[in-house]
Amino acid sequence: QVQLVDSGGGLAQPGGSLRLSCAASGFTFSSYGMSWARQAPGKGLEWVSAIYSDGSDTYYADSVKGRFTISRDNAKNTVYLQMNSLKPEDTAVYYCNANLGIDYWGQGTQVTGSA
Repeated sequence: QVQLVDSGGGLAQPGGSLRLSCAASGFTFSSYGMSWARQAPGKGLEWVSAIYSDGSDTYYADSVKGRFTISRDNAKNTVYLQMNSLKPEDTAVYYCNANLGIDYWGQGTQVTGSA
């Protein structure tokens, strides 16, 4: 079955960095685009970034453009989100997503950008 396992969250000082990982299994990873989304406390789900199946194209929300970088390693069935220059407003639970006709989500990983 499809499984997405998110990891790498934690507490970061202002301006600090974290790298999130999402390990995928149960489908042909290299055939699908992948995304990251986040949900801040008391707010709805916000799309953050996406990457094409072969990594050739990437997309970012304006709120993270220039600070976050999405990448993938198709040999390891893993997608990453490198987060630099973290801000308190980046505090959220981050989820990776695979749309295989049906949306699949990771369990989420907490990122806290301290003030």
